[in-house]
Amino acid sequence: MNSIYSYNFWKSLLFRQNDHHRYGVFRHTVMVAYHLLREKQYKLILASLMHDFGKPLTAKPDNDDIARGNGELSFRNHEAISYLVIKNWRFVSDYSKEIVRHHYLIRGMGKAKKKNEMPKYRRLKRTWDGLSDEMKKDLAVFLKADDLAKK
Repeated sequence: MNSIYSYNFWKSLLFRQNDHHRYGVFRHTVMVAYHLLREKQYKLILASLMHDFGKPLTAKPDNDDIARGNGELSFRNHEAISYLVIKNWRFVSDYSKEIVRHHYLIRGMGKAKKKNEMPKYRRLKRTWDGLSDEMKKDLAVFLKADDLAKK
């Protein structure tokens, strides 16, 4: 895990993350909150401000990034790290914590299925199936705001 003194921590926080994200984590986070505010999704705002806390801590080039030589960063398991950072914060609702914890679940299932990683897909699908209908709906709304904030 990166320290706050590492190059990758600050690069991901303040500058472009990779080809999928036009902005650094800080600006991206503000934009996710903005899009949720526009949609009057107020209960998701706090989660939006915390959902990528784990990105600067996990930012590093993976083997694919290195092979492409494009200077990109990957953020493996950032949602789990984001959740670990906030899980004991009393001022954050359990619902917001679960949004942070699972905000990548829909995309993760899609990627696993596309890559034919069926054991991973089935594991993620079991998690999805265990969520309430309200959580599933809110995760879909959150994903839309997250995607809009990348551009």
